[in-house]
Amino acid sequence: MPLMTTTHSPALATPDDVPLLARRLGYAGLIPFAANALLIWNLRQEAQLSFVTLSLVAWGAVILSFMAAIPWGVAMLRPELGDTAWWVSSLFAGIGWIALLMPAYAGLVVIGVLLVACYLFDRRFYPRAGLGHWLMLRFRLSMVAAFCCFLGAAGV
Repeated sequence: MPLMTTTHSPALATPDDVPLLARRLGYAGLIPFAANALLIWNLRQEAQLSFVTLSLVAWGAVILSFMAAIPWGVAMLRPELGDTAWWVSSLFAGIGWIALLMPAYAGLVVIGVLLVACYLFDRRFYPRAGLGHWLMLRFRLSMVAAFCCFLGAAGV
């Protein structure tokens, strides 16, 4: 079977359309988002708070780069999808890196906005690439991750 020839409607996607291991790993990737956001609101010692805040920003940037790399990788296999995917992937990763250098309250907001923007780009890109069945999982993971970034920023 050729790679990425399956087309699914995101409106008709079911949890079984995405491999169980991918779902489990995706949801496990939310643990650092949620744990760090909650810790930010519960820690009051400056050294611990700084470490946890940096941990949340860094995890957000790592996940953002991971998500932004997916269209790049797809475009490597399907060059006709490439130009916009390569530019957008590079832009998201670059701005995510800049967010790491910003004060935590601002960097977390930037990462949160970029996670939402990356999902919005993927809503258009994935169906064209035959990956629309991944969008339900992408939505859930992206929105929880972005919410945790915004929550963490509010607690800094």
